[in-house]
Amino acid sequence: MNPLYCSKGHANPTGTRFCLHCGEKLQVAAGNNAEENNGISQGMILGDRYRFISEIGHGGFGRTYLAEDLNRFNERCVLKEFAPQAQGTYALQKAEELFEREAGVLYALQHPQIPRFRELFRVNNSGKGRLFLVQDYVDGQSYRALLESRKRQGLRFTESEVKLLMLQILPVLEYIHSLGAIHRDISPENIILRNSDGLPVLIDFGGVKQVAATVQSQYEQPGADGGTMPMPTRLGKVGYAPDEQMQRGVVFPHSDLYALAATVLVLATCKEPRELIDGQTLLWDWRREVSLSQHLGAILDKMLERRPGDRYQSARAVLDALQTYQPAPDLSPTLPPPPPPVATEATAVVAPAPHPHRTPVASNPPHPQPQPQPHQGGREQGRVASPNRNSPNPTIPSPSAKSQSSFIGLLGKVLVVLVIIGAAGAIGWVVGNTWLQSDSQPETNPPETIPPSPTTTPPVEVEKSPPPISTNEQQRQKLLEQRRQALGISQQFYTDLVNEVFWAQNPQYRGQTPGTGSQNAPLRERRDNTAAALLGNLEQANLSSDARRRLGSYGASDRQRWKEQVNKLHLSSRALYDLTDAKYLSLRSDYSAKRLNLTFQEFLNKPIGQIWHAIAADNVKSAQSGTALQTIRFAPGTTSTEVSRTLKLGDGIAYIAQLNEGQAMQVQLQGSPSTLLSIYPPSNTLPALLEDSKQKTWSGNLAQAGYYEFVVVSNSSKPVDFKLNLTVENAESTPPPVESETPTPSPSSTDEGL
Repeated sequence: MNPLYCSKGHANPTGTRFCLHCGEKLQVAAGNNAEENNGISQGMILGDRYRFISEIGHGGFGRTYLAEDLNRFNERCVLKEFAPQAQGTYALQKAEELFEREAGVLYALQHPQIPRFRELFRVNNSGKGRLFLVQDYVDGQSYRALLESRKRQGLRFTESEVKLLMLQILPVLEYIHSLGAIHRDISPENIILRNSDGLPVLIDFGGVKQVAATVQSQYEQPGADGGTMPMPTRLGKVGYAPDEQMQRGVVFPHSDLYALAATVLVLATCKEPRELIDGQTLLWDWRREVSLSQHLGAILDKMLERRPGDRYQSARAVLDALQTYQPAPDLSPTLPPPPPPVATEATAVVAPAPHPHRTPVASNPPHPQPQPQPHQGGREQGRVASPNRNSPNPTIPSPSAKSQSSFIGLLGKVLVVLVIIGAAGAIGWVVGNTWLQSDSQPETNPPETIPPSPTTTPPVEVEKSPPPISTNEQQRQKLLEQRRQALGISQQFYTDLVNEVFWAQNPQYRGQTPGTGSQNAPLRERRDNTAAALLGNLEQANLSSDARRRLGSYGASDRQRWKEQVNKLHLSSRALYDLTDAKYLSLRSDYSAKRLNLTFQEFLNKPIGQIWHAIAADNVKSAQSGTALQTIRFAPGTTSTEVSRTLKLGDGIAYIAQLNEGQAMQVQLQGSPSTLLSIYPPSNTLPALLEDSKQKTWSGNLAQAGYYEFVVVSNSSKPVDFKLNLTVENAESTPPPVESETPTPSPSSTDEGL
């Protein structure tokens, strides 16, 4: 029998309902024969590259498969087949056009917590064309699988866990919303806890489903019987998506926030939305299932408002609200301080010696309180003891005996008081005399220390503790620490980075850190704000986990190695630095070398320069994978070609073309004014033809043969499209080979960045 596979690729025996490895519920239809999987069987190779493993899902838009990429050492990936339930040639054609457009949007999403979309490809299988989208496979468990596992153990997600999930997923939503994209289908099924770094990953964007719905509602032709057009595919999940999305198909950024809040409550209560929404009022009534802090509860309530205008309008607004989160006060009873010692006949209360610099204040001695004596023969004895304790029949004293005993007791009390007064007077005389003598001595001599009286307890020197930090500040710093840990950056680098930027912004405090105490609270808050901004920049940079882990350790040897690696690709370090500068400056332009009054070399040696290094490291990998570097080739018999791309803020791409000396070249860039163009000749000893220029055209004869570089970067806050047209006379001729860039650039080389 063929095994059953879960979405993580774990093999299970036939008949298993839940994955034996991760607990995920298995689909019965995850079969391996061609009939079950629409003509695809286990082991089949699709597109001469992808080996089919198993089906892991299907819906109105098509099916999802787990596969192996034969061109990447059998690395696992996910194939999404686009097969909408649409009839008619026109509808199918329109569906493919819209799907390709949506795939372009998904391809532009470059975030470490979003699976990377690799490519679109078509195959001819069983006599019909099929369209597939390829994306990275995420090794981990969905929050639905984690929730089911906890249910079986009688557990649920804690408040701190769901709050951390929100803090980690909201920056992802802020990123995709900034690009004009909306997820549309957030739920526990579509968030995966990645095994490699413990971060939540957002999967299964609803844009593809939106295409299927659009095709069915707008382009589907009526049937021959004149019936009505089919109903559109439902977007989102009932209970997770807000009413306007489910009923009218209208989505906004706050629609994703609504779904995230619903997901959080499902995790915290182990109940589905239908069990948490009042059937009569249609309002969320989750407090009967779980007790959350008042502050977090208020945030979730605002995210789940029925009126769209009453919700938070952006992920950033929710993040800001969470960062002011304060835990509920501790209402556990506090133990009262121990009572002062009580005097009895057996213990004399001795007044403490007067302070040498204070005037003694007379006070009455405390009234002695009765104390129970130990039990004797099962009978509790009072303050008046039995005259004969060993007698089996103790005699009760007569009234005269009691009077005599009272007189003796009173006389004893008077004597005790007289002794106390005498002792106190003697001690006062000694202490006062000593104080007068010490006061008359020069200040250079320390005062004489009076040994404590044998009848008193010596004073205990209590070490002063630092003033307490407010609860709000403690929570603020806790959230900063959680964000640092989520990014996977070292504590040492984080501290050095925050100090460096804080001192640059506040030079009067250079070399100092804000001390404890309420008087320094505003300064600590200012430093925490600096830390929060830097963490936000690192989150926005979308650095790979490798690049983040190495922050604090980059150096000159890394730059040399990168230079050699890109040289093998016929790319120069100055082109690499252009791509890196664009991404770095998109984070915070006021952290540039020029704004910090530093040379480029000085900047590289600062903690802030480590972020630039991390971006460069990722750019090298992007160039090697072909994401950030492409080769321009001319079709036989042509002298002109055109390339195009969509860039978001800080993005860039480098093109190379192998050309001959003396050829006439014309370059034209069509796009937003915010796109910058650089053109570099093969040797770094020659000046750039254009460098970070807003000029969109260049023409002239080439002075050298070799690989010319064309670098396009964007500094627009919105995604921009561009087209680069290159015309070269006799472009099909092959120039002689050229040597790669020399390891050490000449002084005329433009090797400076930022």
